[in-house]
Parts: sequence; structure tokens; C-alpha cells
Amino acid sequence: MSDNPVSLSRWLIEQQRSHGHIPGSLRLLIEQVARACKRISRAVNRGAAQGILGSLPSSNVQGEVQKQLDVIANDVLLEANEWGGHLAAIASEELERIHPIPHRFPRGEYLLLYDPLDGSSNIEVNVTIGTIFSVLHLDEGVEEVQAAHFLQPGSRQVAAGYCTYGPQTTLVLTLGHGVCAFTLDADQGGFVLAQQDLRIPAATSEFAINMSNMRHWAQPVRRYIDECLAGREGPRGKDFNMRWVGSMVADVHRVLQRGGVFLYPWDRREPRRAGRLRLMYEANPMALLVEQAGGLAIAGSQRILDIQPEELHQRAAVMLGSRDEIERLRQYHLEAEAAPAA
Repeated sequence: MSDNPVSLSRWLIEQQRSHGHIPGSLRLLIEQVARACKRISRAVNRGAAQGILGSLPSSNVQGEVQKQLDVIANDVLLEANEWGGHLAAIASEELERIHPIPHRFPRGEYLLLYDPLDGSSNIEVNVTIGTIFSVLHLDEGVEEVQAAHFLQPGSRQVAAGYCTYGPQTTLVLTLGHGVCAFTLDADQGGFVLAQQDLRIPAATSEFAINMSNMRHWAQPVRRYIDECLAGREGPRGKDFNMRWVGSMVADVHRVLQRGGVFLYPWDRREPRRAGRLRLMYEANPMALLVEQAGGLAIAGSQRILDIQPEELHQRAAVMLGSRDEIERLRQYHLEAEAAPAA
């Protein structure tokens, strides 16, 4: 760490003043999200001591059992962001409907979406978890915000990022001009710049996927993984390693740091559902980060950022990471789509 580290606030101001990459209202919004992440980090770190680990007797809109920290993180993000004057409405993975900014607060021009605590099933075993967020611009002239105003393709995101809560608390951010990482520095009391212009290597020999679901995958994914598992003696001519944390934010962070691919494909257990991960809260922000770092992100043969959302809690298949490998996976999907039906 530098003797004179660059704070997140200073970095954002430089993006606003010197580079014109960000208006002042978006800068202040991101600072508010970062402050909320600091509070969530403290709650996660003190969870066992404060007795706030474990599940609640309730489920979220996805039908998943909620952890206490899921609810705490969601409340922290709501409280931190609804009064600042930069948002028109908020959408959360934990809320069935959008949360318009109350009339007692000034209304801004942005829409915020987030997964307040990704990977929360790993809380009790002290595995890295995190917060994922996405920022959209509200169209001009909208008087009453509806869920339909959030249904924008991921390519229209004006900012996206995540914060990991692990050995370090790290905020990874894109404003559409590359990817930077900031570390929470206890001495500084805030986030400081740790890495600039993160780049994902185009080639890799590492993949992350839940192998227990192999029997349910579609043929293109099965083909790709079979080739990886065949190793040096197989058609790829090299050995691959597998990694799987079970926390998307942790697996994607590893891809951004050292390359690899993260795969959560469609499977036959729920054939009418496009995938398991949430398009608006997980797939879109992660896809933007990965593409800004030189990688690719697809849902089968389609680019994730080109998907037109049809509903707020829509699901999607997710395959992202090193460009060469994801391009190969896309080609396998295109070949399967072009093949005559059996």
C-alpha cells in the first residue's frame, strides 16, 4: 500500500473533474453505496459475537430461506441510499417490488439494483461473501417510477460493482471505462485504491462450476467440461484445474484477479427457467465488470448485456471470464443450435 493512498472519494472526483467519466450525482451515489458496504462489512465481521448469524423463519421473493444478515444488509443499503437525492427508486433481490424513493426525500435520476449479500449460505463457514450492485439511468420525463423502468439491457448500465467480505474487504468498480479495485483500510477509515485497469488474461486453464450438476447440463456445456477434464491427453492438449466456492462474488473476483471462467449454466432440472442466477442483480453487473476487464460474458450463444429483461427477478444462464474460453463455449452453443433436431 502506498504511503499516500488514493481514497475512493478522491479517485471518483478525478474521474469527474479530469476525465469527465462521471457526473457529480453519480459520484455521490457510489460513495453512499460504498459507505453502506462498510457497514455491512462490520456486521459480517461481528456476526457471531452479536448473535446475528443463522436463518430466519421467512423466505425472500425467490422462495429462498433468508439469513439474518441478508435482511440486515438489505436494510443497510435501503437506509443509506434512499435519502441522498440521487435515486428515483431501488430494486433488491430480497424485495418483491421496487422501492420508490419516499416523497419526503429529494428524487434523483438513477435507479439502483443490488444483491445485498451474495453467497449468504456460506456465512456460517466463514467463506467470502459480498454485495453486488448495478446503476441504471432513469429516462427523462418519468413522474412515477414503475418496475418497467428498470427493465433495461445490461449494456445500459452506467456503473456496476461488488464488495467482497473476506480476508480483505474489497470494492471492485466500473464506470464503463475499465475496472478498479479498492481495499477498505482501517487506518484510513475508508476505501483506498489498490488496483487499476484490471485485465483478465485471454487464455486460462482454470474453470469454476458445480460439477454435481453435470448430468443436468445441455450438450455444449457438457462437451466443454468433458474436454477440460480430458486434460493433456484430450483435444485441448493441456490440464485444467477446477475451483468452486459456491459464492458468485468470490468466484468472479478470482476470475478478475487471475483469469479463468465461471459457469452457472441452464440445466434440465427446471427446463422452463433460463438459468438460476438473477439477470438484473448478478449477471448484468458481473458481465459489465468482466467485459470492461477484457473478458466475455454469455448466456449460451447470447451476450448477457444484450438480453432484454422481461421481469425484475428474471433468471439467466451465466458463463463469463477469459475471452478465449468463453468464445469457445459460445461456438459450441451456436453449433448445437444449428444442428438438425434428433
